[in-house]
Amino acid sequence: MKIQLQLQGLSQYDSSIRTDYQASACGPVTAFLLLNFLEENTFSDTPNTLYEKLGGTRIGLFTHRFVRNLRKILGPNWQIDKCSLHTALDELKNGRPVALKFDKYFSFQWRKKATFTYHWVPLIGYEIEQDELFLLIHDNGGRNRESKIRKVSYAQNASILTFIQITPKFNNRPNG
Repeated sequence: MKIQLQLQGLSQYDSSIRTDYQASACGPVTAFLLLNFLEENTFSDTPNTLYEKLGGTRIGLFTHRFVRNLRKILGPNWQIDKCSLHTALDELKNGRPVALKFDKYFSFQWRKKATFTYHWVPLIGYEIEQDELFLLIHDNGGRNRESKIRKVSYAQNASILTFIQITPKFNNRPNG
């Protein structure tokens, strides 16, 4: 079984993003991509303004800031919350991507083998192969590299993952 949303990626190192933000712009870029998708390319903020509004720092964007400040930006017609894997997969089934954070530092899993040490990405789908769950993500690029879609093992990363749902409370958008 496979679900994959058609979300256009963006490198956090894109020339449109301030150079002093780029190394830690993965959270704001993730928020920008998800909101642009959910609002059908009408979202007015840029990754640079989201960096400031969400409270980005040189060491990254903390989960509580991401949630709290995104609630302030979007207002009461949106549900922005940490969620379970089950809820994240339901969001994908309903045509909505999810913010996904890899975090070895604040989960105290320093020696764990994981796809990323500390990184926000858009979760755009999943695939089940031989009873193993794989998450489909846009990796937010790298220096001189566009964002690309990657398939990562849920089991290998589960203990360091945080899912954030960004769901309109009144959804007029068709599912899928």
